[in-house]
Amino acid sequence: MDELILSIDCGTQSIRAMLFDKRGELVEKEKVRFEPYVSPQEGYAEQDPDLYWDKICLAIRGLKEKREDLFGSIIGVTVTCMRDVGICLDKDKKPLRPAILWMDRRVARCAETMPLKSRFLFRISGMHDAVEKTRKDCKSNWIRENQPEIWKNTDKYVQLSTYLNYKLSGNLIDSVAAMIGHIPFNYRAKRWMNPGHFQMPVFRTREEDKKEADRRFRFDLVEPGSVLGAISPEAAAATGLPTGLPLIASGSDKGCETIGTGAIYEDTASLSFGTTSTIQITTERYVEPIQFLPAYPAVYPDRYNPEVMITRGYWTLTWFIKEFVKRPEDGSICWERHLDPLLDTVPPGSDGLYAEPYWGPSLKRPEARGALIGFTEAHTRLHVYRALIEGINYGLIDGKRRLERKANVTVKKLMVSGGGAQSDPVCQITADMFNLPVMRVQTYETSGLGAAICAFVGLGRFPSYDAAIDAMVHVGEVFEPDPQTAAVYDRLYRKLYVKSYPRLRPLFKIIKQFR
Repeated sequence: MDELILSIDCGTQSIRAMLFDKRGELVEKEKVRFEPYVSPQEGYAEQDPDLYWDKICLAIRGLKEKREDLFGSIIGVTVTCMRDVGICLDKDKKPLRPAILWMDRRVARCAETMPLKSRFLFRISGMHDAVEKTRKDCKSNWIRENQPEIWKNTDKYVQLSTYLNYKLSGNLIDSVAAMIGHIPFNYRAKRWMNPGHFQMPVFRTREEDKKEADRRFRFDLVEPGSVLGAISPEAAAATGLPTGLPLIASGSDKGCETIGTGAIYEDTASLSFGTTSTIQITTERYVEPIQFLPAYPAVYPDRYNPEVMITRGYWTLTWFIKEFVKRPEDGSICWERHLDPLLDTVPPGSDGLYAEPYWGPSLKRPEARGALIGFTEAHTRLHVYRALIEGINYGLIDGKRRLERKANVTVKKLMVSGGGAQSDPVCQITADMFNLPVMRVQTYETSGLGAAICAFVGLGRFPSYDAAIDAMVHVGEVFEPDPQTAAVYDRLYRKLYVKSYPRLRPLFKIIKQFR
C-alpha cells in the first residue's frame, strides 16, 4: 500500500485531518467544525487552546474509524495552522488564559514611550504611526497591561502551531515558516531577534528585564522538513496514532498553500481566497511589501514569501450572506453555491456598484473601513455579492502591483486556493480582473497538500522540494481572461479603485471617532 502523510490543518472554523499519498492525491479526510471564537467583550476573539487539541483528536479518531486500513501506511504527521494566534503557557506548559486570535480587535495602551533610538529610526523611515499601531496590536502587550499576574506567570508565549506540536510530541518546538505573528522574530535572518535589536521595544517595556523578556518569547525553531519529534504515548492514546510516528515541521497555512499550488517561481503568484485573502510571491531576496511589514520565511528552502493581505477577505461574503440573505432555519441551502452560478447575470463592474474592500484595517491603512458606493434602485443582493468579490480582487491587484514593484518581478500567472477558489465564476472574474490566467490544482486542500510535501521531503521520499512538487501538484482547470472584460476592469481600477481610498480617508478618520 502507498505510503501516506497525515496533514493536520487547523483553521479558524474547522480542523481537517487529511491523508495524502506521494502523487498528491487526497486519499481520505475528516473535518470537524467548531465555533470560530468566543467574544467576552465586543471586538474580542478568543478560544480555549485545548479546544483545538480536542478537535484534532476527534478528527484523527474519526478518520481512523473511516479507514483504519490506511493507518498502517502513515509514515509521518505534520501540522499547518492559522497564523498570529498567541497562547500564554505556564512552567508546566499549561495554558493560562484563552488564546487570542488573529482577528481580535483589542489594543494595548502602550503609554510608555519607546527608547529614543527606536523612535528616531521609526520617525526618519516614516513608519512611526504604523509601528505604534503594531505595538498596540501586540496581544502580549495587552496581556501585560491588563492581566499582569497572567503575564508574570507566563513562562512561554507561543503560537498555536507550537502548542499543537507540543501536544503531539511533548516538545515545544516549531518551524521558522510558522513564525508569523506579533512576535520578536527576525524575518530576514529567520531567527529570534537579539535582545538589543532596535525593534525589541515594540514587544517589551523598559522595566522588563531584557533577558527575561527574551526568554519568554523564545523556543526552539527548525527549518521546514525537519523532524520535530515523535508522537508521544499521551498523544497516541488521545488520537489513535501509533507511538513514535515522526512529527515533521511544515509552515503556516498560507505558506503551505503557496507551495501546495506550486507557486515557487517569481513569475507566479499565489492567491488565497479564505477568511483572510492574500497574495504571495516567492523570492530569493528578502523584500518587504511595505516598510516594516516583513516578508515571511517560505516553506520552500532559502526563499521568502512577501505578502499583501485583505484582513477580512472572503469573510466579507460570509458576513453578507449571514446578515442580508434569508437562510432556511435548518441551513439546508449553501447560499454561496446558490449565488455563484448567478454571478454572470451581473455585468463586470456590477452596474456601477463599487465595494471598498477594507472591512478590517491594515498596517498601511489603519483607519480604513469598508464601503459600498453607487447604489441605485436597480441594484440587488446579487449586485452586492459580485461587487464584494470585485472589491476584494481590486485590493489584491493593488497588492500584486506593489509586490511586482518591490521585488522587481512580473507576475504572469495566478495559482488560486481557499474556499472561494472552488467557484468557477469567482475564478473567471479573477482572471478577467487581473488579466492573467488563473489556475487551480487538483485539490482545494492546498494547505494540507503543501504540508504533506514538506513531510515527504523531510522523510527522504523525494530528493528535493522541486521533485516533490512535480510529483504531487497537478494543474487542473485553467481560466483564461477575456480581453474585453479585462479592459473594463482595468479602467475601473485606474479610475475608481486607485482614487477612492485617498478621497474616503478623511471621512474614515471622522467615522473612527464614533466607533
